Amino acid sequence: MRLVRMLTVATVAALALAGCGGADDKPAATPTGGKVTGTVTVLAAASLTESFTAIGKEFEAANPGVKVTFSFGASSTLATQIVNGAPADVFAAASPATMKQVTDANLAVSPTVFAKNQLVIAVPKGNKAGVRTIEDLAKPNLKVALCAAQVPCGAAATKALAAANVKVTPVTLEADVKAALTKVRLGEVDAALVYRTDAQAAAADVEAIEFTASAQAVNDYPIVAVTKAPNSAGATAFVTYVLSDKARAILTKAGFQNP
Repeated sequence: MRLVRMLTVATVAALALAGCGGADDKPAATPTGGKVTGTVTVLAAASLTESFTAIGKEFEAANPGVKVTFSFGASSTLATQIVNGAPADVFAAASPATMKQVTDANLAVSPTVFAKNQLVIAVPKGNKAGVRTIEDLAKPNLKVALCAAQVPCGAAATKALAAANVKVTPVTLEADVKAALTKVRLGEVDAALVYRTDAQAAAADVEAIEFTASAQAVNDYPIVAVTKAPNSAGATAFVTYVLSDKARAILTKAGFQNP
């Protein structure tokens, strides 16, 4: 009996060792989501150009071999492109209303607000027209540029002007905030309502004038991985990175407010 017990113990030990050796010979299981590879295509609001470009470079550095490609423009235009089938992994909009176009089409679920932005009055360096307040934009001889009403910066301008009880007759309605700002930088208009972040990015050419009523028209910026993303793992990883402390530091430096 004693001999039988010794043989049994030896057999069990041998089997255990064999099992351990077999496990070591197999490659480790890939974690859920796997390694991020390939190209991540991001459609983002024009006002995110500078900050997302910087975030994209950091994301690429953290994920060697990954390439982030951006398409910046008016959020409403980008939303329409996604609904019409344009390939996209991530959508970052300048307003919940434009994001809703994509979620209503069942192309995105549960977007997350990652930043806020507020309007300022942008004037050319030197401010020759002498703009000081939001009320000054109503002066008949002043040339003012606004964003078109269907894009987030235009909707915010409409709300802010209503809150200030000021009526403005713009000489031009632009497709996005960058286009409105360009009019100021080129001296083609005396002023424009743009996001604080865009005025800050163009500080070498324009001056920013804060106004109280802009607090009534703060825009939330939502981001989401598109449900039919060609690179779903990359989309999820990029969204997660945008919500990280490192990305938030870049956004804060650019003038965005925390959500």
